[in-house]
Amino acid sequence: CDKGACGACTVLVDGIPTASCSTLTVECEEKEILTIEGLEDPATGELDPLQQAFLDVDAIQCGMCTPGITMTSLALLARNPDPSETEVRDALAGNICRCTGYEKYVQGVLLAARRMREVNQDDE
Repeated sequence: CDKGACGACTVLVDGIPTASCSTLTVECEEKEILTIEGLEDPATGELDPLQQAFLDVDAIQCGMCTPGITMTSLALLARNPDPSETEVRDALAGNICRCTGYEKYVQGVLLAARRMREVNQDDE
């Protein structure tokens, strides 16, 4: 669409949420690109903790916005492993959910953050 208005096509380019619809391939040369398809563990098929949290709280409705919200949320959790509800809402502001399912996505991000912190504490 080349508009970047809905956030559905968000990917991470060097960890930064980027609208793929308005990003030229040449702009991505020698950069790390992570898409929704790259989150599943290739060896085990296990979902990323954020994807699992979204399933656990029934966040996914039609699925149109899910990839963009997932990638945007991952970037948030990478820079802030303990976001507040307000910070999650602010991060997701550029993603349009036509089903208006934002509440469940916010719950999912907060659940994933909590689980990821617990795993990190167990590893220490």
